[in-house]
Amino acid sequence: MSGDLLLLVERRGHVALLTFNRPEKLNALSGALRRAFLAALSLLAADEDVRVVVLTGAGRAFSAGLDLAEIAASGASVEANVGAENMVDAIAAFPKPIIGAINGIAVTGGFEIALALDILLVAEEASFIDSHVRVGITPGWGLSQRLARAVGLSRANELSLSARPLTAHEAVAWGLANQVYPAADLAPAALALAEQIAAHEPKGVRAMKALIRSGFEITLEAGLRMEDAAARAANLDVAPETVDAGFSRARAQQGEGGSGK
Repeated sequence: MSGDLLLLVERRGHVALLTFNRPEKLNALSGALRRAFLAALSLLAADEDVRVVVLTGAGRAFSAGLDLAEIAASGASVEANVGAENMVDAIAAFPKPIIGAINGIAVTGGFEIALALDILLVAEEASFIDSHVRVGITPGWGLSQRLARAVGLSRANELSLSARPLTAHEAVAWGLANQVYPAADLAPAALALAEQIAAHEPKGVRAMKALIRSGFEITLEAGLRMEDAAARAANLDVAPETVDAGFSRARAQQGEGGSGK
């Protein structure tokens, strides 16, 4: 997979590190890069040895969004260029956790990709910009819906209608991202978190991700009913020795300074 230099794919045990690799173009999402990303996610979804993915960008950008110069040169519409290569839909369908290590600017399509990821860690230099109104196009990868759910309606209006940058520290304060790191510490922090997640039972991690994602999109009452039904179905298949082993691990972690119920 790593032969395509537009997208670097590195394996770190049970973790896969994906890097958008067009730094001279601020990692603009060309057709070739979009196709490489979709192919990589498809392979990683089927690879049982990969439990968590970290996504970042090379250079000073996470991604500047769609390659508008390429689209303009094609003579066709944005939809004609991108419709069959929806990276955000692929992320939403990916069953394993994806951590975003947002190393620099995430603009428009890059912002939409970030919003679709499960966990966001940001470098101090990172910023998020919704430039749809500036460019004169309508979001097609979910920004108009996901941003308001992430930061609230008024803040989403401020960002999308003004097209002003949201800084890394604002992103954490507004609940969009989890932590801010110096640039040199970002990738190690993201990989360490990924390894922590990958240490747990993969089926349980995937089930928890699916529950959280699905519940967030419906009412609390409906989400609680969904969780109850999922727990009743899933826990019937859990052998007593598996539960005992899980409690033993939890007690050991607490003894080492970890936390748990």
